[in-house]
Amino acid sequence: MIRSMTGFGRSEYVDADKKIGIEIKSVNHRYSDINIKMPRKFNQFEASMRNVLKDYVIRGKVDVFVTYEDFAKSNLVVKYNKEIASEYINYLEEMKNEFALTEEFKPTVIADFPEVFTLEEKSEIDSSLYETIEKVLREAGEKFCEARAVEGENLKTDLLGKLDEMNQMVSEIERMEPEIISAYKEKLCSKLKELIEAGTVDEQRIAAEVVIYADKICVDEEIVRLKSHIDGTRKILTEGGSVGRKLDFIVQEMNRESNTILSKSDALSVTDIGIELKTVIEKIREQIQNIE
Repeated sequence: MIRSMTGFGRSEYVDADKKIGIEIKSVNHRYSDINIKMPRKFNQFEASMRNVLKDYVIRGKVDVFVTYEDFAKSNLVVKYNKEIASEYINYLEEMKNEFALTEEFKPTVIADFPEVFTLEEKSEIDSSLYETIEKVLREAGEKFCEARAVEGENLKTDLLGKLDEMNQMVSEIERMEPEIISAYKEKLCSKLKELIEAGTVDEQRIAAEVVIYADKICVDEEIVRLKSHIDGTRKILTEGGSVGRKLDFIVQEMNRESNTILSKSDALSVTDIGIELKTVIEKIREQIQNIE
């Protein structure tokens, strides 16, 4: 199965005490780059979560978002800030002495001052909570992989169609090649014959040079290699798996062979097909960048 590097998956767990939501989304990337954004209190679980994600991600830039709501009342604790209360009392005592005030500093009065008492969430997290987090993470991972697989199949279908286009173009170049070489030889020989008749030129040497040059413009080897690359790409796409890097290398080789064909060609008809061939190869290269 071919999988795209673009995907999205989401899962959620809710009970009377809590709500946990996890979203996974990704785009293409040369390597595996996983970023997890979650409440600080869950940091202790990050290493374990990354190990789980290895089951679902081989390559791509992946962002994981974890949200958490705690419905339990026991989650909040009252915190008494003794240092701030002491400062309030010291200043009040100073005001009392400076202005001859008589009111006593009752605890209820001090308690009303900002930051003396605060409500805070408990920092401790029950380690058993990770079981629920992992369950939600795996459910999101499964949906994430399903989305990537669907997109991967679409990419595969598109790529196979483009390979068919390439094959037709290569076959057309192959069909035209003997005619082009023959026409080139005839044209060149006619020109050389005029030169020979006009002066003293070694006819055998010229004929040998014509054969050598005609061999240089022959693209048989490039055609064979291109056909091999097309067949190899089809096979890889059919077998599936994590094949993005392998296909990227093959496309580079396709591009190299098409450049060689263009550099050898003197015929406008072959040049036109060669340019179309390079255009299709570039489209294939762009699509392959999205394959895991």
